[in-house]
Amino acid sequence: MGKWSLSVAGILLCAPLCAPLSAQADLVGDVRAQLSQNSFSAAESELRTYKGQHGVTPEYLEALSWMAREAASTKRWDQADAYATETRRLSGQQLAATKRKLDTEPHLPTALGAAYEVLAQEMAEKGQHAQAVSLLRSALTRYRNTSIRARLQKNLNLLALVGQPAPPLQATQYLGPKPPVLASLKGSPVLLFFWAHWCVDCKAEVPVIARLRQEFAPEGLVVIGPTQLYGYAAQGADAAPEQERTYIEGVRARYYGSLQDMPVPLSKQNFNAYGASTTPTLVVLNRAGQVAMYHPGVLSYDELRSALQKAVAR
Repeated sequence: MGKWSLSVAGILLCAPLCAPLSAQADLVGDVRAQLSQNSFSAAESELRTYKGQHGVTPEYLEALSWMAREAASTKRWDQADAYATETRRLSGQQLAATKRKLDTEPHLPTALGAAYEVLAQEMAEKGQHAQAVSLLRSALTRYRNTSIRARLQKNLNLLALVGQPAPPLQATQYLGPKPPVLASLKGSPVLLFFWAHWCVDCKAEVPVIARLRQEFAPEGLVVIGPTQLYGYAAQGADAAPEQERTYIEGVRARYYGSLQDMPVPLSKQNFNAYGASTTPTLVVLNRAGQVAMYHPGVLSYDELRSALQKAVAR
C-alpha cells in the first residue's frame, strides 16, 4: 500500500548479463533490510560495493529506487529527488544503450516507475502541482504500452482525479450480476472496490465494505468490484484465461461471500484508467458521478465511512 514510491553515475553495457546471478539476487533485499533498520549509510555502502563489482544493472536501479522511496517516506525531499533523478537518468541510459524494451525483465520497470512516483510526490510536496501533473502525463504518453502505465496513472489520479467525472468502466466481461453503466448511476453514491484474487489486503477489506454497503443502503449506495486477469492462479502457477477466471470464482466464493452479489467487471483497461496498481484501490463517487475520494490501499471502517458520508450528502 502507499501513495507514492530513489546518486551515482556510469553504465556498464554488459552488466545485466555479466553480473553473477547470485550476487544480483540479494541486492534489493539487502538494501531494503538496511533501510528497514533506518541505516541509510549501510544501504548506500551496499550499493557502492555492488556497483564497483557489477556496474549498473537493472537490480542496482531497483535498489537505488528504494533509497528514493525511503527518503520520500521520511520527507527528506532533497535526498529523495537526487535518488529518483539518478534512477530515472540511469534507467533511460540502460534502455537506450541495450536497446531493450522496458518490460524485458522485472527490475527496470519497478525502478523507473518508482522514480517517476517519487519525483511527482516531491514536486507536489513543494507546491509544484502543475509540474508534477505535467511530468506524469509526459511519462504516460511515453510508457503507455508498458507495465508501469497503471502506476503512472495512479500517481496522476492522486493529483488530479478528485472532482472530475468518473472514468467509464469496461464491462464486456464480468463476474456476478451485469455491471451497471456508471453514467446511469448519477443520483446514487458509488463505491468502486478494485481487488485482485491474490491480494490479502483485499480480503481484509471485504467485511468493512459489506458492513458499509448495508449501512448506506438507504442512501442508495452501489458497490462495484472491478478485477482483472493476471495470467496466473494458485501459488503463482501460469493459467489460461478460462482457468484463471474459474480460480477467481473460487476465491470469490471463499473470501467474498458477503459481496457475492457485487458486480465484478473483468478488465485490465479499468485498472489502467483508474491507476489501480495498488490493490485494493477504493474510489468513492458522489451523486453527480464525480470522484469524491481516490485511495490506493486499505482503509479502516471509520475512514471509509467518513468518505461515504461526504459523498452521500445531497
